[in-house]
Amino acid sequence: MLRLARAPNIAIAALWVDALRQAGFDACMQRYFLGAAAGELPPDQCLPEVWLADRSQEQGARDLLAAFERAPQRRWACTCGELVEGGFESCWQCGRAMPA
Repeated sequence: MLRLARAPNIAIAALWVDALRQAGFDACMQRYFLGAAAGELPPDQCLPEVWLADRSQEQGARDLLAAFERAPQRRWACTCGELVEGGFESCWQCGRAMPA
């Protein structure tokens, strides 16, 4: 087993593990609930971790995580004039759907 990365929270760690698994890597998350021990343990030692079962897949897994972190965010201008960023498919100002 190889520790691939520390994630800032459980949600991000779960996204990374899911992306790795969908790409065919045998990945898992460790330290799910260790955040509750922060204060008793150093906070940086309580972050969730992503682990890879097969060390020979390390480079491919690291490349996938790097690409996942660099994924571009959408940005579109609504007809009401609001600039909508991120994964939103409707305008938060007026509620109109993102144009095709």
